[in-house]
Amino acid sequence: QVQLVESGGGLVQAGGSLRLSCAASGRIFSPIAMGWFRQAPGKEREFLAAISWSGLDTSYADSVKGRFTISRDNAESTMYLQMNTLKPEDTAVYYCAARRGSWGPDIQYWGEGTLVTVSS
Repeated sequence: QVQLVESGGGLVQAGGSLRLSCAASGRIFSPIAMGWFRQAPGKEREFLAAISWSGLDTSYADSVKGRFTISRDNAESTMYLQMNTLKPEDTAVYYCAARRGSWGPDIQYWGEGTLVTVSS
């Protein structure tokens, strides 16, 4: 099992920045791809970004491309999401996700989420 814990959420004004962290623990001894999702009130969970085990391969949703940057530090077992130029529509609960091997639709591990609120 792999446990994921998000942190770094909070209240920020529109145009501001936040950096989310996702700390992984547990049975991490094989390549694990990781990613970020979010869910706004009344909406479905939305994919934001993913990163391979090596960190060399990343992908982004069009809604955040150019504003958000995903990264990871395997030595610290931590993944990050740098969020810039935040908009009120970015308000949501942000979730960390992980999948053994390469990234794919069948997510195996989820964090509990961290709330990001962007005020106008």
